[in-house]
Amino acid sequence: MTKDNRLGWLSASAKELNLQSQSDAQSRQMQLTKPPGSLGRLEQIAVRLAAMQGKDQPSAEQVHISIFAADHGIAAEGVSAFPQEVTGAMIANFANGGAAISVLARVLHAELEVIDVGSANDPGLLPSVRSQRIAAGTANFSIEAAMSSEQLADALLAGREAVERAQQRGTEIYIGGEMGIANTTSATAIAAALLDIDPVELAGPGTGLGSEGISHKVEVIKKSLKLHQQSLADPLEVLRCVGGFELAALTGAYIRAAQLGIPVVVDGFICSAAALAAIRIEASVANWLILSHASAEPGHAAIVNALGDRPLIDLGMRLGEGSGAATIIPLLRMACQLHNGMATFAEAGVADGS
Repeated sequence: MTKDNRLGWLSASAKELNLQSQSDAQSRQMQLTKPPGSLGRLEQIAVRLAAMQGKDQPSAEQVHISIFAADHGIAAEGVSAFPQEVTGAMIANFANGGAAISVLARVLHAELEVIDVGSANDPGLLPSVRSQRIAAGTANFSIEAAMSSEQLADALLAGREAVERAQQRGTEIYIGGEMGIANTTSATAIAAALLDIDPVELAGPGTGLGSEGISHKVEVIKKSLKLHQQSLADPLEVLRCVGGFELAALTGAYIRAAQLGIPVVVDGFICSAAALAAIRIEASVANWLILSHASAEPGHAAIVNALGDRPLIDLGMRLGEGSGAATIIPLLRMACQLHNGMATFAEAGVADGS
């Protein structure tokens, strides 16, 4: 398949971390009135954000959340416990403020934007919902490629544009979320292809499948990977063949955020599969990803291992929507406030033990 010529932007490297700010932040942590390392990963978060933001006082106050919604043709294979109508209904729920991520965004005073990149049932004009519909869902990837090269480019660009809007609003932290019935099947197929792992080791219940449903999902994914096996050496082709519009949009968003130097908080299983695709396309993106939580989906651990980091929390969550990523924002804020606000030994007139 010939690649769309609109994909050239993907090859640009991520912005380099500010190593001077990182060094200064590490030095400050050693001077604060506490034993070195006693605040554990809160110290590491502050140092990472200082390096990402290139400033002495890192901040996580301005947060932008983009929820990408789309449907999947693979749902026709009976891989989800819920019908596709749920995607459109949830888009309306986001718009009306009734979803979990809507509540979390209000609590955090975060900007929330919903982008419909391809729900099967067009929900029509809704407040706070941007329509960038590529098609009424992807094709059934157990029969043919999920999308064309043109559709893949459209989805990646939708993610890029979302991050650029966030940058214009002055965001300090970017969160991508997703909604789409059957997208755990797509995410599992992406992860299995990129990691060269048997889908049986990755597939989970998604929206609530039992053991027989999970076994069926595994067989559908195996059949699909065999169908597309000649194309799976290229991460962009993996997205095109077995991905979803929202997964590709997330991939594009993560790449663009890294290029612009915006820290990204990655949600659970589905978003992590998109992050994995992003770093396989451009490895330097990894420097800009903060893994939020350990998903209860069994395949998440393998993706996390490949991403080379550790999630900050484990609450047994598997909702999606960016909810796990939003949940750690208070931790990021506390890490920044501790770093910025604590006194040094010299300021407090306390002996530092040296």
